[in-house]
Amino acid sequence: MKSFHLTISKVGESLYDGEAHSLTLMCSDGEITVLAHHEPYVAPVVPCTAIVRDAKEQQHEIVLGHAGVIEISNNQVTLIL
Repeated sequence: MKSFHLTISKVGESLYDGEAHSLTLMCSDGEITVLAHHEPYVAPVVPCTAIVRDAKEQQHEIVLGHAGVIEISNNQVTLIL
């Protein structure tokens, strides 16, 4: 299965840094799911629980307690809270 590099961080703390198969979370316009080679995209993220499926198909639930921003480009996803 194809993957992408995902980084989720907030000031002074990394919440996730590694390969992922999918990421599902809530943006200001609604729920999105990111897969490998997603088109370039930047959007505000609202507090929610992000669902990450890693390269081993394990599911991680990451509570995003603060608003942030997601940037997707060149098969890399960066989420900063």
